[in-house]
Amino acid sequence: MKVNKVDHICIAVKNLEEAKKVWEPILGKSKPDDAYIDEPEKIRVARYWVGEVGFELMESTTPDGDVAKFIEKRGEGVMIISFNVDNTRKAIDELKGNGYPFIGGARPFRDCEFAFIHPKKVNGVLLELIDYKWNEFKKK
Repeated sequence: MKVNKVDHICIAVKNLEEAKKVWEPILGKSKPDDAYIDEPEKIRVARYWVGEVGFELMESTTPDGDVAKFIEKRGEGVMIISFNVDNTRKAIDELKGNGYPFIGGARPFRDCEFAFIHPKKVNGVLLELIDYKWNEFKKK
């Protein structure tokens, strides 16, 4: 498997609007570069570009969402580090063959798929693999 780049880093936050007030002055931004709600994942996201790496603030849309559970257990902070790969399903197959456990399988997002490697295998980090092409970034 080849990692193309760090795709994005996700910060779990209790209150997205308050977190934006903290982070936007640091990032030199007045608003997110991409804001969206992902209903299946139960998250509201504010994404900012830092070079070619996404920096995401994520708030749970429900009390039983994964972000809410993470915050309840560990507090706010870094939740996910994501690597961009050419093909998520091929990366899953290769890494599973090398003993890496996944949380579920490939999940859809926009025009791509992503998957999570279980943190117990990668030093406590929730590691995501995503094969998104970021065409909108290349247009800027």
